Amino acid sequence: MLWFVFGLVFLLASLPYFGLRAAKVNWQHKGINWVDGLVRLLCKHVHGLDETQQIPLPETGPAIVVANHVSGLDPFLLITACRRPLRFLIAREEYERPGLNWLFKASGCIPVDRAGRPEKALRQALRALERGEVIALFPHGKIHLDSDPPLKIKGGVARLAAWSESAIYPVRITGVKGEGHVALAPLMPSQVHLLMHSSIRCNVTEMKACLTKVSQAISAK
Repeated sequence: MLWFVFGLVFLLASLPYFGLRAAKVNWQHKGINWVDGLVRLLCKHVHGLDETQQIPLPETGPAIVVANHVSGLDPFLLITACRRPLRFLIAREEYERPGLNWLFKASGCIPVDRAGRPEKALRQALRALERGEVIALFPHGKIHLDSDPPLKIKGGVARLAAWSESAIYPVRITGVKGEGHVALAPLMPSQVHLLMHSSIRCNVTEMKACLTKVSQAISAK
């Protein structure tokens, strides 16, 4: 029992060191850099995410990352598959969750008021793209499994891409053991695979066609 306690204390004391050592992205915040490292360790050792599975983002300039949304593990997977900070669009009720608000704020998440004025979040995301940042979002707007009835994706991704002239980088997530779960999914060992698709360009005259391409890229078909 004593050795177990010593081991647990050592493990907890080592987390800051191993977290910062595993970090691959500078989020301009030491605490978030540490979280970045822990997320990468989790996805590699618990969920088998191969380090070669990287989203082919440009080294600089604006970009939009989109993916299907099957669990609470999904943002961690996208972070691990990128070498640039991601600014996630998330529901305001999640953004304001006690105990996690500091994390979402420090990492640059953009809250979306789905019941009020979602266009405010789009304007904020557009300004971030104009500064050359990377926006990440789940265009279904919520967890949606392949076994669920078909669900149209939100049109905001096409508008952002057209307005900012940014490329969309679609990713399909498969192999998550904890599909449908939010808090439990990161703790359930799995063998994840990310399918990267060719980037998609949108223009204001072909929004519907753009959304169709995005939907096809992240769907089971």
